[in-house]
Amino acid sequence: MTPETVGPLSRLVDVMRIPPRGQDVHVEATAEECAALARDFGLPGIQALSGDYHLKASAKGIHVTGVVKASITQICVSTLDPFDSTVEEEVEVDFAESAGMPAEPPTDINEYEPPDEIVNGQIDLGALTAEFLALGLDPYPRKPGVDFNYEDPSDAKDSPFAALNKLKEGK
Repeated sequence: MTPETVGPLSRLVDVMRIPPRGQDVHVEATAEECAALARDFGLPGIQALSGDYHLKASAKGIHVTGVVKASITQICVSTLDPFDSTVEEEVEVDFAESAGMPAEPPTDINEYEPPDEIVNGQIDLGALTAEFLALGLDPYPRKPGVDFNYEDPSDAKDSPFAALNKLKEGK
């Protein structure tokens, strides 16, 4: 794996070096990585991005839990003004070697989540951090306090109740 194949944020962890009790890993994006991810995600800016993870060996591979936190600048879909916000996403992902993993028959197709792949004995917590930031982004961000309540004045004229209001006012 190379940084070009996984994106601008890459933090590789060798799964063979994870101790039996587990391992805590902190991922902090640099200013350059934040700028590159902001371009990739179409954001005006990412001021800070981090992930705190606990890695533990499991029967299937590696179980990763944690949280991704980011301070970002988005564009309001109503006013088109930039505004700052925060993202916090819980992470729970399993990683497994592609070879030797039996396919699990899903009991319900919506319940089954296949594990992510361990590539060359490594997992990429940087790519995982970027992925969960992307999942946490609001597709229609609104600046706090902005409410979109557009009413077309012609709608009131053409309303069937407009004729009733005229009759009511005439009495």
